[in-house]
Amino acid sequence: MNIPVIATFFSGLSFLFFGLTCLTTAYMKSEFIRYGYARERPLTGVLQMAAGLGLIIGLYQSPLLAAAAAGGLSLMMAYGFYVRMVIKDTLFMAAPAFLYAALNLYLAIHFGSIV
Repeated sequence: MNIPVIATFFSGLSFLFFGLTCLTTAYMKSEFIRYGYARERPLTGVLQMAAGLGLIIGLYQSPLLAAAAAGGLSLMMAYGFYVRMVIKDTLFMAAPAFLYAALNLYLAIHFGSIV
């Protein structure tokens, strides 16, 4: 396997998991309240799961789908990093959002170059 394939599976499976936990766990409910985005939690979970699935399906079926999913996740995670900075989380706490934003930006560029 090459790096884009590994990164695609890592991100896709991560966001399937994150989306599911966003929809089902009390911890994520409390986190979204802390972020000030309680109402957006269900939509965020659904979008994360859809994009995670889009990454994996796009890897095999459509680079355009993979690029769109990765681009959407990159924007979502960049905004998540911003929100964490606004609410004064530490850089350590915000680092995963930044790293997922960067990873998905890489994937969006990679798949975009194939289209």
